[in-house]
Amino acid sequence: MSLPGHVFSAPDGVRGFDTTESVTPTTAVAFRRAGYRFCVRYVRRDKPHASALKVNEAKSLLSAGIGVMIVQYVESETAWIPSGAKGTRNGGVAASECELMGVPWGVTVWCDLEGVAPGTPSQHVTDYCNAWHSAVSGAGYVPGVYVGYRAGLTPSGLYRSVRFTHYWGAYNLNVDQYPAVRGIQMKQSKARSSDRPKGTTIDFQTDRVRGDSLGGRPTLLALEGWPEIP
Repeated sequence: MSLPGHVFSAPDGVRGFDTTESVTPTTAVAFRRAGYRFCVRYVRRDKPHASALKVNEAKSLLSAGIGVMIVQYVESETAWIPSGAKGTRNGGVAASECELMGVPWGVTVWCDLEGVAPGTPSQHVTDYCNAWHSAVSGAGYVPGVYVGYRAGLTPSGLYRSVRFTHYWGAYNLNVDQYPAVRGIQMKQSKARSSDRPKGTTIDFQTDRVRGDSLGGRPTLLALEGWPEIP
């Protein structure tokens, strides 16, 4: 059974948040009241994570009026070595986790590309990205890539060597590191105290959508009437 809702292209300026922690129904409502309209939540890469997105959490986010996108846990934020085989395996897991939860086709699922070990050949990174992309797109989802610190590819490589057309920039990604030509369509920022909804305690970062230079925007799952449903 699919999760309720429809697939939307996120409009310019819409604000969201991402978190590795589970979002309770009360917290979801608090974020909605504070002006947040979407949430990016994690699915496992290999071993199960207690805080990975579950069906009931996704439903409570949607019911609160918050759209949902998916991102997969990275192997390491400091040093890991990508390969085509890992890309196939990890992308397959991301797709299967989405299918098990009933995430409908067409939702953006993000590959977390950061912390690549220094000295890793760029071709290995490219192979990982393209294999991950194939696994996720082959399951009917829209593959995107979160570009973080030490992504292992140049701006030109991010645009010309990999198959991705959806880019999400980390809070620590400088403008001169954006993918060439296209740029990014969602930007993460470190959450400030003023960004925190009253009564919430989870660790999170904020995100803002803005169409990239070629008009690309991420897609998400939300209930009819999003983003202004009560």
